[in-house]
Amino acid sequence: MKQDRDNKIREALAKKYACYVLITCNEPGEDGDMQVEMTYEGDPTLAAYLIQGAQSFMDQQEELQEEMS
Repeated sequence: MKQDRDNKIREALAKKYACYVLITCNEPGEDGDMQVEMTYEGDPTLAAYLIQGAQSFMDQQEELQEEMS
């Protein structure tokens, strides 16, 4: 079931984008740990660029939040 859903997501993304990175996580367990998974399709260098860009975006958002507090 999960595999079918994952395949449908990958197919939909691959039709529209040259490269994508998908990062998912489960709800934390009783011990607070959560399982994080990452997959990507496309050129590895481009995928790394997407991840770096996303990290920069998240850092900027965090700075804005801190400034507003």
